[in-house]
Amino acid sequence: MELYRNEEISRVHKVLRSAVNWIVDIVMALILAVLAIHFYGDKVTMNGSSMKPVLESNDVVLLDELCYTFSEPERFDVVSFTVENNGMENHYVKRIIGLPGETVQIVDGLVLINGSCPDAENALYQAAVSGEASEPVLLGAGEYFVLGDNRASSEDSRFSNVGNVSFSQIEGRLWLLVKPFVRMGLIQ
Repeated sequence: MELYRNEEISRVHKVLRSAVNWIVDIVMALILAVLAIHFYGDKVTMNGSSMKPVLESNDVVLLDELCYTFSEPERFDVVSFTVENNGMENHYVKRIIGLPGETVQIVDGLVLINGSCPDAENALYQAAVSGEASEPVLLGAGEYFVLGDNRASSEDSRFSNVGNVSFSQIEGRLWLLVKPFVRMGLIQ
């Protein structure tokens, strides 16, 4: 009888241990899901055509808000940032072209970095309108020069209402197009 009771208690302990392990696993998965959604799931809806052909108006893209906690923004990252004008906060999505400490200038339709164009064949170094970048723009510590991919239809660092973007204005890097589903994929 004693042996039967010990076996029964052992089975109950195994079932309880298994149930507790399942509960712990489910709770940990939920915590990780909430953290992932918080840091990688914030979404940005494109408004306008300034990032064509990569992003179209009404595209929905996930924003990585954690990436610049451990690293610096890099050239060609597509970022979301805010600019305050007349007491209103405006959100923008643009591509980083110039990095802190560099001098950016647009001459004859080409973007010059520190006096030369790194790759004149690359469309990312072409800009028809120079705006305020017709004169050299020196980027200070933590400042970035951003341009929309559709340069003819982009309000960006070439214009005084946006200007150079400071690191503190950057909300994060866009990384995954989620809508429309037919074009879904990583942002390059």
